[in-house]
Amino acid sequence: MTLQAILGNFALILFVLTVLTGVVWFLDVFVLAKQRRARANAALAEYDARSARLRQDGIRGDTSDAGRASLEASLLKQPAWIEYSGSFFPVIALVFVLRSFLFEPFKIPSSSMVPTLVVGDLILVNKFTYGIRLPVINKKIVDVNNPQRGDVMVFKYPKDLSLDYIKRVIGVPGDKITYRNKRLSINGKEVSYEALPDYLNEEHLNYSRQFVEKLPGSTHRILNDDRAPAYVPNPDAFPFRESCNYNLEGFTCTVPPGHYFMMGDNRDNSLDSRFWGFVPDENIVGKAFFIWMNLGDLKRIGSFR
Repeated sequence: MTLQAILGNFALILFVLTVLTGVVWFLDVFVLAKQRRARANAALAEYDARSARLRQDGIRGDTSDAGRASLEASLLKQPAWIEYSGSFFPVIALVFVLRSFLFEPFKIPSSSMVPTLVVGDLILVNKFTYGIRLPVINKKIVDVNNPQRGDVMVFKYPKDLSLDYIKRVIGVPGDKITYRNKRLSINGKEVSYEALPDYLNEEHLNYSRQFVEKLPGSTHRILNDDRAPAYVPNPDAFPFRESCNYNLEGFTCTVPPGHYFMMGDNRDNSLDSRFWGFVPDENIVGKAFFIWMNLGDLKRIGSFR
């Protein structure tokens, strides 16, 4: 793993910080604090003996309880590096657990999922919907559910595992996906479409044709750009490439076991499985389900389909 990949892997950084601060915290609780207590007890015993000798000799000294308490506090005080580690450990550990096993925030960086998700949307991803996975290595240890057609899913980009992508699940293992003249068929059954008013892309100030796409078990909006061709230009030589057949009207792919076929809702402006292939199960991060903030449009906050 390169340095750039490590720095880009926030889960790995959190894991390292959790381990380091946790080691310091446990070391202090079970070893260092006891050592400070023993040194303080010895010093206080010496302080008490000296105070008693001074009183016997009729010499006034600082033998007050306040002086003794101040000495004890100074002897038991944690070094700054231990104090900060102990303070940060529970916070970092809580964030690590929540982010690794429950919910993880993401920011939408591109327009590939317009109109469902737009640039600037801050979303939450459910990490346990598709099974419980070990953080950092992303290995599934408990099966829960499998991705379903129509789910909006975050996954590791097959060509660069340091990058997270978000697309919609179009095909599950065993499905035969046909995309001809910008219309989908799944297992030989044509997907139905309902035309909507054209969609205004405020970022580029252009219009796209908008439809309701009715996948089995899912209904959502998609966009088409009449200026874009129906065929897929220059698809990669990805694993299981032999399961796909490309032509001037589009393509047909059979999804291999343990893999998923992903497409963006902004169909003619999405780099997805049509170009770089199938997403293996081990690349899955989680299911996107909620927009928790968009600083440019607060009305977008809420769940989405």
